[in-house]
Amino acid sequence: MACELGPKGIHVSHLVIDGAIDTAFIRDNFPERYAAKAQDGILDPDAIAETYWQWHCQPRNAWTHEADLRPWMESW
Repeated sequence: MACELGPKGIHVSHLVIDGAIDTAFIRDNFPERYAAKAQDGILDPDAIAETYWQWHCQPRNAWTHEADLRPWMESW
């Protein structure tokens, strides 16, 4: 899609969100995961939105086509 739509000015990209997101669903159903919030262990929805906004504002001569978002406190 990026090859076909990029020349028409449409930015096609793939964002991998690899982790729990700070939502009521996580808080209510996965309290042990939600507890990791204190150590930056889950993703902030505002930070995810900021990443999308940054992609929207990218100049066409330096588009990002793929990125991974992970919490800071990720166990390897």
